[in-house]
Amino acid sequence: MVLLKREECGRLAPLYAGVQETPVWSCLQGIMGQAAADDADAPRCAWIIVGDFCFPAGDPDAPEAAALLAALPARFLILVPPDGAWARRIEEAFPGRSRRIERYAIQKEPGVFDRARLWRLVEALPAGYRLRRIDAEWYDTLLAQEWSRSFCENFDSKEDFYRRGLGYIALYGGEPVGGASSYSVYRGGLEIEVDVQEPHRRKGIASACAARLILACLERGWYPSWDAATPVSVRLAEKLGYHLDAAYPAYEIRPDG
Repeated sequence: MVLLKREECGRLAPLYAGVQETPVWSCLQGIMGQAAADDADAPRCAWIIVGDFCFPAGDPDAPEAAALLAALPARFLILVPPDGAWARRIEEAFPGRSRRIERYAIQKEPGVFDRARLWRLVEALPAGYRLRRIDAEWYDTLLAQEWSRSFCENFDSKEDFYRRGLGYIALYGGEPVGGASSYSVYRGGLEIEVDVQEPHRRKGIASACAARLILACLERGWYPSWDAATPVSVRLAEKLGYHLDAAYPAYEIRPDG
C-alpha cells in the first residue's frame, strides 16, 4: 500500500471515472483529503478520504484490496462502496464493526435555483437571530465545538479556510447556533454541510443559512453540491430547489465496533 502525495492523487482518476461525489473530485484535484493505492504508478485499487468519508475504487478482488481497507485510519468513517462487490469486501473487512446505512444522492443541476425564493428563505430568519459569514473571528469557535466542527475542520488551517472556504452561521445571543458551510471544496464548487443545535431546530435556521450559502456560491460562479444523510436533509434540499436523485448504501465503521 502506498500513501499518495496530494500532487499525485490525480493518478487515481481512471479508477474514479464517472464518480459524482465531489469530495472525490477535491482529492483528485489535489485540493484536500488523502489517498492510498496498491501501486502509485499503476493502481488497481485505492481509497480516498475527505473528512469522515472514504471512497474505495478499482478492483475489490485485487491482491491489495483487503490490505488497503485494513490500513484505514482507526477512527469513525463512512465508507461509500461504488458497487456490490466493494460492499461485500467492506462487510468482510469489518465484521461486527460496520453498520449499513442509507444516504441520498441529490441531483447536480446548475440552473435549478430560484434566487428570489432563496432570498425569501434568508429573510424569513426569525427575530433574534442574525446571519454572519464565517471568518477568522469564528473559525476557532466553530472548530472547538462538536456540533459545528465539520464546518471548517477539513481545511488545512484558518488561513486555508479563509482563502478557499465559504460558510454562514446564525447567531443567537451573540453565539453561533446553526450554520451552513463548505465541508469540502473543489474547482468550481463546494460540498455543503448544514447543522443546527437542537434547541434552535425547526425554526427555519437551516433554510436561511443554506439559502445564503447557495446565493453566495451563485454570486461566485460556484456550484453548491448537496448530499443528504437523512430524509429530513432531502426535504430541506428540495425546499432550496434541489431534486432527489437516488438512495445509496454506505457503511459506518467505528474503531471500537
